[in-house]
Amino acid sequence: MEHTTPLKLLYLLLVLSIITTSSMSEVVKTYIVHMDKSAMPSPFSSHHDWYLSTLSSFSSPDGISPSHLYTYNHVLHGFSAVLSQSHLHQLEKFPGHLETFPETFGTIHTTHSPKFLGLDKNSGSWPGGNFGEDMIIGILDTGIWPESESFQDKGMAPVPERWRGACESGVEFNSSLCNRKLIGARSFSKGLKQRGLNISTPNDYDSPRDFFGHGTHTSSTAAGSRVADADYFGYAKGTATGIAPKARLAMYKVLFYNDTYESAASDTLAGMDQAIADGVDLMSLSLGFLETTFEQNPIAVGAFAAMEKGIFVSCSAGNSGPHGYTIFNGAPWITTIGAGTIDRDYAADVSLDNGKLKIRGKSIYPEDLEISQVPIYFGHGNRSKELCEDFAIDPKDAKGKILFCDFSGGIQASEVERVGAAGAVFSTDSGVFLEPEDFYFPFVAVTPKDGDLMKNYIIHSKNPVVDIKFQITVLGNKPAPQVAWFSSRGPNRRAPTILKPDVLAPGVDILAAWPPNRGFAPIGGGGDYDDYDYLLTDYALLSGTSMASPHSVGVAALLKSAHPDWSPAAIRSAMMTTAYLHDNTKGLIKDMTTGVAGTPLDFGAGHINPNMAMDPGLIYDVEAQDYINFLCGLNYTSKQIKIIIRRSNFSCDQATLDLNYPSFMVLLNNTNTTSYTFKRVLTNVDNTNSVYHASVKQPSGMIVSVQPSVISFSGMYSKAEFNMTVQINLGDVSPHSDYIGNFGYLTWWEVNGTHVVRSPIVAAVAPIIRT
Repeated sequence: MEHTTPLKLLYLLLVLSIITTSSMSEVVKTYIVHMDKSAMPSPFSSHHDWYLSTLSSFSSPDGISPSHLYTYNHVLHGFSAVLSQSHLHQLEKFPGHLETFPETFGTIHTTHSPKFLGLDKNSGSWPGGNFGEDMIIGILDTGIWPESESFQDKGMAPVPERWRGACESGVEFNSSLCNRKLIGARSFSKGLKQRGLNISTPNDYDSPRDFFGHGTHTSSTAAGSRVADADYFGYAKGTATGIAPKARLAMYKVLFYNDTYESAASDTLAGMDQAIADGVDLMSLSLGFLETTFEQNPIAVGAFAAMEKGIFVSCSAGNSGPHGYTIFNGAPWITTIGAGTIDRDYAADVSLDNGKLKIRGKSIYPEDLEISQVPIYFGHGNRSKELCEDFAIDPKDAKGKILFCDFSGGIQASEVERVGAAGAVFSTDSGVFLEPEDFYFPFVAVTPKDGDLMKNYIIHSKNPVVDIKFQITVLGNKPAPQVAWFSSRGPNRRAPTILKPDVLAPGVDILAAWPPNRGFAPIGGGGDYDDYDYLLTDYALLSGTSMASPHSVGVAALLKSAHPDWSPAAIRSAMMTTAYLHDNTKGLIKDMTTGVAGTPLDFGAGHINPNMAMDPGLIYDVEAQDYINFLCGLNYTSKQIKIIIRRSNFSCDQATLDLNYPSFMVLLNNTNTTSYTFKRVLTNVDNTNSVYHASVKQPSGMIVSVQPSVISFSGMYSKAEFNMTVQINLGDVSPHSDYIGNFGYLTWWEVNGTHVVRSPIVAAVAPIIRT
């Protein structure tokens, strides 16, 4: 037991002299408290002791004492605690108190993709990056199902000696479940429990074990081991593997079930703090909090500390698309990932007239069902029946048949079930937006063009019948990639001079590991999800920017393994400047919502390209001081900056909004004309002397000049500076929808070499929001 020294007693008497009391009974809440580390009185041996002593000294007129939750040692200087208003008033008078923020809550942003990324075991970034060997990826999510084959450690070397983490036991989770692949597993729920959530089976596990499945899916996407013959009910058959299959995984469970899956800010900070302490090399967070100024955002605060330790942090951009100003996790020291489609789709073959008319439509119906010579019904001549509107069809006419529904809105399921039909074919232009759970019944979605062919046959046939074969996987689907409809778009609300998202990565119908006891695929039903049976599966298809972020962190693990001295900014730069812009039809990446070409506000610098990122030639590097200068440029107060960077010895003498970023944003604020000069520094990461010349692709209304237009490098890590002036004049034309004005590209071409370093130049409507 620790003894109390006379100096500590003196400190406590001093503290008690500034405490005020209140006779009112008060509601207690959770708060995150930022402290000035340098203000700790000398009698205390640790900040943890100081914080506990401070809390114990508070008077509690309502009889409820303050309760300490976490002490933070890396992500911030301070702690989280459950406090009353009286406690807050006392705390604000303490020497060393900086700021207190109330608890907030974030939500989740919810295997062919390695092949789609061009990963090959014999060449490129897989062997070049040693398959991510010995890189340690920290995943902050809903937990993990350790028994999944994706986390088996066959052939893996011993755990790196530098690892300081642990595998914690808890409800239905034993520390022995960790191995050489899953080397750490922890759980953080104190903050969420203060909200009144009782974490207990069967609703969730108060342990690192995954109940929902999201964390198992993201973990196996990032670094799952190779698993042969993985599939989703016959779809997507093949070998499942993570992007960095030899990397190690550490799970930090911070998301738990209540009405929705949420994470408390205090728990998220604790998870990030522990991940830094444990020694992870990279982090992925597929969740987000309300976008505030950076010092109030737990992920932004934690990621800054991680960046200073050389830890790459990838985050999902959010699922609030397709409109502008919807980006989450937009701090410039975070790599922010949007979601794109891949060239794999799922289908059913529809055959009429004894096979003379064959049509392929979208379906992910999860049973091995073959429909043969079943009568097909179409309510021709009655538009309500043609649309399969509610209560339009007489069950006597349709029971046991396949309905044909000319319903452009997607799937009109209720009428199909009501009349007792055996299934349905929907003629719709919304098929691309349908998800696995939409196909809980034998449904097929065909395009309106194919639907017209079917209608013509049905109308002119006396007794039309149909054959349908499910469980078909289509590879080489075009166009791909496309920007997913849900993927959040820029401009970045809190720092619009930084283009976000940074890049696009696969995030639609991604096959990855799933808890085998967690029902996934609904089947049957009666018009209500509670009435469905749910089929079990070891591998599931999920969509979201949640799926895109682990792809990014997996690629980053490959790059960091090959280039251990690269900073997080260097890794991001390599991803951005080598990203590709064109789909597999050679057109600009499209927005799947509109079907037309997207813009950098949709896809950032382009779609991630791991093989090219392995050897980018040049990078735009950013150091911690550069980010501080940027915060100064945003007019952040000294207190705001101090909270983020955890120290007071900084200067704003070099304040600027022009960060050395691999993209360029020109802001149009209530004007169609503007001019801005950017200053950049490029670093050579190729072990040769080289010369590059600038090339600019500029649209109408944009004039770009680069000085100098030719730059040279004398070897590895040599640097070259350039200025680029962008003049925008849109004339009388209003900016395009969703805030884009126009955009072009700056490309540095290596003379007599192969490196191509490309950056987007974007003019967008975006006022700077500083508070």
